Amino acid sequence: MRNVLEYLELSAEKHPDKTVVEDSNNSCSYKEFLHNAKCIGSSLTAYEAPGRPIIVFMDKSVEALTAFMGIVYAGCFYIIINPDQPTFRIRQILAVTKATCIITRKENTSILPEDEFTGTQLDYHEILRNEIAEDKLQYIRNLSQDIDPLYCNFTSGSTGIPKGVLISHRSVIDFMDNFTSLFQITETDIIGNQAPFDFDVSVKDIYSTLKVGATMVIIPKRLFSIPTQLLDYICERNITTLIWAVSALCMITQLKGFTYLVPTAVNKILFSGEAMPVKHLKLWQKYLPEAVYVNLYGPTEITCNCTYYQINREFDLNEVIPIGIPFPNEKVFLLDENNKQITKEELVGELCVSGTALALGYYNNTEQTKAAFVQNPLNKNYLELIYRTGDLAFYDKNGDLCFAGRKDFQIKHMGHRIELEEIELIINSYPGIQRACCLYDTAKKRIIAFYSGNMERKQLQSRMQESLPAYMLPAVFFPLPELPITDNGKINRKKLLAIYGGN
Repeated sequence: MRNVLEYLELSAEKHPDKTVVEDSNNSCSYKEFLHNAKCIGSSLTAYEAPGRPIIVFMDKSVEALTAFMGIVYAGCFYIIINPDQPTFRIRQILAVTKATCIITRKENTSILPEDEFTGTQLDYHEILRNEIAEDKLQYIRNLSQDIDPLYCNFTSGSTGIPKGVLISHRSVIDFMDNFTSLFQITETDIIGNQAPFDFDVSVKDIYSTLKVGATMVIIPKRLFSIPTQLLDYICERNITTLIWAVSALCMITQLKGFTYLVPTAVNKILFSGEAMPVKHLKLWQKYLPEAVYVNLYGPTEITCNCTYYQINREFDLNEVIPIGIPFPNEKVFLLDENNKQITKEELVGELCVSGTALALGYYNNTEQTKAAFVQNPLNKNYLELIYRTGDLAFYDKNGDLCFAGRKDFQIKHMGHRIELEEIELIINSYPGIQRACCLYDTAKKRIIAFYSGNMERKQLQSRMQESLPAYMLPAVFFPLPELPITDNGKINRKKLLAIYGGN
């Protein structure tokens, strides 16, 4: 297999009348989805050459997903831009991609910054009316390679300019073949999509669905602040599989959603993005004890995930849930500060990855690509690129990898090297705390703890003195009704800094 469209074509042949995807306004069968994607692909061949980016300027929907596959039929790769993003960021992405073709809907055209985009704007419903040009589509397919780019997702960049992580067909195919088989995702599953389409967690939803002939339900974003309505939605649609960000799962337990309704059809819960607080995991396990729980780890640059840990025991509140072992066909290892490999337990090193899963690099950004994707220092004999994640990890006594924070979240305070995640772990273990996040004020040299929950500052400080040495205790405790969350479901650290700076 060399093209993800083979997933769609095989599933459409096997399940032509089955629903492939639905949102709150629309749904589509495999047969209709395949036909519509081919219509769009045929139309796009008149506007763009294979190998070029085409932007989908829509919120996540049946139409957006159909546009993705149409772009792939045209031999191009897709980039989604959510119209809700700030105009400044939209301008930045347009500048990086230098795309000359955008698919949108008429209601979104007024949002596009005209001074930044002078290319072709195509209305989704107009290009859907195009007749299928089978010969042209087949010609493009015959010339395709599995290393061709499939999609480009933009992440934040250390320079202030978003970085476009470019992923190939081969990387997705290699990952999905293992992902669906390891966690027994089948055609009987109904996958509840939580992640935005510009976040690579959604890649697992999309391509698991297409590969096995499942159904994907796009859950409206607004429901993730209303747990009762969210649980109703999950139950009404008999959703079986949740591949969600940790914050989305925690929202349900934090707001005591299970006292209202338990989604008993859910049997697989896979989470990633940040450390899962054990007390929230325990609540999920209490109400859905038969479900499979999997902790997934991996940055966007290595195609979704590179390690997994299937949870098979009870964890204490102050324990770290391992990130586990590598997925098949991925090499995951630790390097110390001298580029020597770490194999002994409890020693912390930088987590590095090699294999087919690696991205093609950052689009139109040679300098940062060369800095992040480098030759394996352990291999002097032939070219072997690795991605240096910037994440720290160690092996536990069972040989499982455990996340130990970011290199850039590691601080030196009062002569000690400190991982802020270690402090967060302690605060998150307290029953009166819902969520916590720690930042470091480099100017005033003090640790700030942001938290939501019902513990008083003095009570929290006193409790922490029981667990941490004085040099690890936050100097500032900042209570909030709830911690701000990014669109990707992670704690918004930049917003916390802004809140702190404004007080």
